[in-house]
Amino acid sequence: MAQHDYDIANQSFPSFRADLNGVLEAVNTSNSGTSRPTSAVAGTVWLDVTNATNPTLKFFDGTDDISLAQFDYSANTVNWLDSTVATDLVNDTTPQLGGDLDLNSSDITGTGNVNITGSVTATSFSGDGSALTGLPSGDVVDDTTPQLGGNLDVNGNSIVSVSNGNISITPDGTGKVIIDGLSHPTADGTNGQALVTDGSGNLSFGDVSVSLSAVGESIIPSTTDTYDLGSSSFVWRNIYTGDLHLSNEAKSEGNSVDGTKGNWTIQEGADDLFIVNNKSGKKYKFKLEEI
Repeated sequence: MAQHDYDIANQSFPSFRADLNGVLEAVNTSNSGTSRPTSAVAGTVWLDVTNATNPTLKFFDGTDDISLAQFDYSANTVNWLDSTVATDLVNDTTPQLGGDLDLNSSDITGTGNVNITGSVTATSFSGDGSALTGLPSGDVVDDTTPQLGGNLDVNGNSIVSVSNGNISITPDGTGKVIIDGLSHPTADGTNGQALVTDGSGNLSFGDVSVSLSAVGESIIPSTTDTYDLGSSSFVWRNIYTGDLHLSNEAKSEGNSVDGTKGNWTIQEGADDLFIVNNKSGKKYKFKLEEI
């Protein structure tokens, strides 16, 4: 490491030789020093060794020093410095890529923010995203027009509402609500109508007709001593029955003759009609007169 004023004066040979060796050493060490040589003129190249392991090669333009390159003695590399195209991104305040950035299996890391105006396309993302802001949460509550990309699997759960809210299913236009293959009507029927099927999976509102021509089970009123079979204006023509059971025990009051309550059964015999008092067990025979 040496610098020289590059001025060899008239002198004795030993002094001349020493002075010449100083010039050669300055040339051989690239005018290295911790400051610009005092003899520097426009065009002088010198090595700034202020940082002993990372010295900087500089060019003196007659006024200022221009840094050309920085050497890394540990890595045996050189970092060329350009005032118009900075290869060190730290020194370039407006860096631009001329092509795709190949990370070469490395990562982009840092403590600052990454601001991207366009779209970010990736094959996968890592992390839980808890630190991200300005993004939808993924909760359908935040999506005012959610759409399914496939079938909705409730995975053993239910679709429920809160605060007594309704669950509305409204198809568009002529669309239908189809549940388990059954097409439901999209308009209400009239009072008293019920859902009926056409046997082909289509449901609609229609009148319900009940046929009593062949009843396969007992007909029992929903409450006792309330409803009539026929009326004073509309009577049944004939009643075909087996034993006839008569009871007024469910009434609040007895009969209109003596005010008592009874439980009787009329049974048929070959030649007579019999009546059994179900309360006392006594049996009687109707007195019949042939005409």
